Formats: sequence, C-alpha cells, structure tokens
Amino acid sequence: MKGLVIVGASGHGKVAADIAKRMGYKNIVFLDDNNNVKSCLYYPVVGTVKDMECYKEYDFFIAIGDGRTRRKLQEASIKIGCRMVSLFHPKAIISSFVKIGAGTIVVAGAVINSGTVIGSGCIVNTSSSIDHDCRIGDYSHVAVGAHLAGEVEVGSDSWIGAGATVNNQVSICDGCMIGAGAVVIHNIEVPGTYIGVPAKRK
Repeated sequence: MKGLVIVGASGHGKVAADIAKRMGYKNIVFLDDNNNVKSCLYYPVVGTVKDMECYKEYDFFIAIGDGRTRRKLQEASIKIGCRMVSLFHPKAIISSFVKIGAGTIVVAGAVINSGTVIGSGCIVNTSSSIDHDCRIGDYSHVAVGAHLAGEVEVGSDSWIGAGATVNNQVSICDGCMIGAGAVVIHNIEVPGTYIGVPAKRK
C-alpha cells in the first residue's frame, strides 16, 4: 500500500487519519497551510498545499470540512496527477451495491444501503444513514446523525445538518444547507438555508 497524504491537519484530518490507519496505511503525512501546525495526532505535517506535487507517488485525501474548499483542492490535486482515494471506516455498513466517488469519506457507524450513488469528495459522517436508491451529489456532507430515507436526492455542494431527517423521495437541489435537527418533507428547488420542522427557508 502506498503512503497517504492528508490535506488538512484539523479535526476532520484526525478522523481521516484514524480511518486510514485502520484501512492499513502505515506512512501517513499531512499538508496544511497553517505553519504553526507541526503534527496531527502523531503524524507529521510535511508542508503546505503548494507541496502537493512533491508527493504524487502517494495516495491523496482532502480532509477539509468546507465543501467549496474541499472541491477546489481536490480538483487541483487531480489536475496535477495526484491519485485521490476514498476512506471507509471498518465499522461503517456499506452495501455491496453502492457506488462511491473518489475522495469520499464514510465514518464510523454510518449506514449506506443498496442502490445508492454517492459522488466525489463527499462526507458521510458519524452514525448517519442513507437508505436505498439515494443520490448524493459531489462535495456534499451528510452530517453526524443525519438520516436520509429511501430514494432521496441531494444535489452537489449541499450540507445535511447534524440530526436532520429527509423524508423518502424528497429532492434537494445543489447548494443547500439543511439545519441541525430539521425535517425535510417537501422537495427543495431553491438554494439556501433551511431550518425547522418542517424545514423552511431561513
């Protein structure tokens, strides 16, 4: 197994490194633009984002919580020839009949059921669930404890907040933020922030 470069030595980076170790990576290093950060967990920060090209023999993972920044860095790294990998915690439950794009992370306790397609650069966070036949667009985030019922569609660059619930067969367009604990029962066709039970545009 190749070494792994994780871009982003913060909390999300710690989660990524732990999962990578469990997947068998032994040589893990970080890149981060904060020059004051010298390590993450016990793994070294060996440079900044500008140094990505120096490590092209490694696998890469972008551990940045902000979706727009994650997209920018992942697309830049692929453009210069870096190999982007996905990370799957061994305690996640992922159906064999799921498609997952490059650079996506699935964290401990998450459940993804059959027929679901998840894009590139997504986060499926701790103890969240995505039921059968869902579609999750690129660089979206299903946050801690969020639950998507069957046949839900979430566009790109969207965030389903902690503990939120999306009813079955609901479609959410690109660029939406669903607040923590919100319940989405109708299609959302206009980008924006939605909160409450039922969820309404803020």
